[in-house]
Amino acid sequence: MDAPEKVARQRLSVLELAEQLGNASEACRRRGMDRTSFYEWKRRFQLEGLAGLKDLPPIHKSHPQTTPVEVSERILALALDHPAYGCNRIETMLMLEGKRVSAITIQKILNDHNLGTRYDRWLALESRKAETLIELSAEQVAFIEKLNPAFRERHVESAMPGELLCQDTLFVGNLKGIGKVYLHAVVDTYGSYAFGFLHVSKQPEAAVAVVHNDVLPFYERVGLKVSAILTDNGREFCGTDAHPFELYLALAGIEHRKTRVRTPRTNGFVERFNGTVLDEFFREKMRETFYASVKALQDDLDAWLVHYNTERPHLGYRNMGRRPWETVSKFISQEAE
Repeated sequence: MDAPEKVARQRLSVLELAEQLGNASEACRRRGMDRTSFYEWKRRFQLEGLAGLKDLPPIHKSHPQTTPVEVSERILALALDHPAYGCNRIETMLMLEGKRVSAITIQKILNDHNLGTRYDRWLALESRKAETLIELSAEQVAFIEKLNPAFRERHVESAMPGELLCQDTLFVGNLKGIGKVYLHAVVDTYGSYAFGFLHVSKQPEAAVAVVHNDVLPFYERVGLKVSAILTDNGREFCGTDAHPFELYLALAGIEHRKTRVRTPRTNGFVERFNGTVLDEFFREKMRETFYASVKALQDDLDAWLVHYNTERPHLGYRNMGRRPWETVSKFISQEAE
């Protein structure tokens, strides 16, 4: 007696025991078989006899309905070429090419290759871009910009200090007896060198003051020119030709760039600086010190800015661990050579 027939005889003995006892549950308990399997084997025995109690042969790996390799490769290529597309849309694109694959099968193939979600496809696309020199389509670039905050800021690339600065206004808090205090911040996109000016208003004159008193004198001392300033569409920055901030930049020969209206959070450098100065300076200092004047707070802010610009390393992809002042001084030394 071979092994398959021996197994079939054992299963048959359970069926016979249940018939003798008149109790399927007791027979299953004695022979260690669950009731679901018992009724399945009973059904197969009634249809096929003893042969039905034998184990079915394993399904061969090369099943006739297995998706061809070339179709699977085409699905993976479409998923990376169009990372925002879902399985239903990929199914439609394959139908146009004469290939019929269900959306469920497409999802399974993508899952098997770690491309099951849009986020996974974005990571794979970013990795492929980093490893090889490829041309990204406008659709791929738009998808990466939408998901990757770091990539989203690359529309503000600059080749030297002063070429493009980012400016913003941040509400700091209320000082007793003084009222609301705002930080007018400016950050260089080349190496994150930062400036900060505290004022009790968000008026355009205060936005002009930080540029006139701090920013331009610094770049004049190091022999560099400020070419452009990027701001949001706040009232302290935008207006008619007679608007104080617009007028000042025009007289100084500085280009005024503005973020897109429907996507205001694109001024990433200064927004990141705002978060840093809040966490590392204002929230600590204003808990431990009672400030009776804006000047006292400004003095402490100036001291912190020296630390930020000359001592604190920045780990972003531009600075690579260098301090903001190093990016400026290194460029100055290269120009001198």
